[in-house]
Parts: sequence; structure tokens; C-alpha cells
Amino acid sequence: MTDERMGDALGAAIARAAAAGAGVIVRHHGAPAVERRRIANAVIASGALLGVSRDRDLAADVGAALVHNPEGDPGVLPFSLSVHDEGEARAAAHRSPALVFVSPLFATRSHAGAPALGEEAARRLALLTGRPAYALGGVDRNRGEKLMGDGWAGWAGIDAWL
Repeated sequence: MTDERMGDALGAAIARAAAAGAGVIVRHHGAPAVERRRIANAVIASGALLGVSRDRDLAADVGAALVHNPEGDPGVLPFSLSVHDEGEARAAAHRSPALVFVSPLFATRSHAGAPALGEEAARRLALLTGRPAYALGGVDRNRGEKLMGDGWAGWAGIDAWL
């Protein structure tokens, strides 16, 4: 996942994610549309699988594989949802996204001060959704690799790619 805090490290982070076979979700919520489109095109050029957060129209225009947390109806695109609590897990189960991101597993700078779920509670939320679940929030490569094989479809990060 990208965000504005990545600054000048964004291009290298996209390249590392692509080299690792990872997808990249453009999550620069505060950036102008032209900047989000530029980043999305850079992800596509890198060869990484592209997701776009919230903006269904941009996701469709650039050929993204999915839209994350779509504002309104996701249209024909597959979509993913964030899950932070039991209510969101149950809502995700009802909406049937292609996948979910359960967070924050651990303390994270992107949600400073938010209580971490911990592994057990996060796994319970993932199971409630009935969807492939990705661990997010304070997950770096070491933590991500330890989580694999424990019911997670994968892991995601922001700082992990910096």
C-alpha cells in the first residue's frame, strides 16, 4: 500500500514490491487525481498488480485489478475491503469482496495510537469474513513470513517496502 509519507522513496518501493511479485494498492488519498493516476501508471509499468483505493473510476480507467474500499458501488471491478473490527468483518462477509485486509495486527505509524488487534483477534476477524485475508498493520517482511501458513492469504505493508 502506498501513502503520502513514502515521499521520494515511492518509486524504489514500487520497484521492490514488483520484484517480490507483490501487488501495489495506490492509497494516496490526499493527492490530486493527476498524481494518483501517475502513481497508478508507474505501478503498471513496474509489472506489479495494481489496486486503487476508493476511486472506482480511476481504477477502471487505468486497468487496475481491483478497487480497495470503493466509494459506493464497485461496478464490475473486483474489490477489497479493510477490516478493523467485528462489525466491519460481518459487513465484509455480507458484501463478498475478493479479499480483505485485516488491520492493524501490530502497532503501526499509519494508524498511530490505534490499538493493535494482535494475531489471535485478527485471525478471528479474518475467519468471520469468509474471504481470503491479508494481514496488515505493523507487518514487515519478517512478521509477514511468520504469519504465512497460519490461515492468511498473504500480508501487506506500507513501511515494509521503505
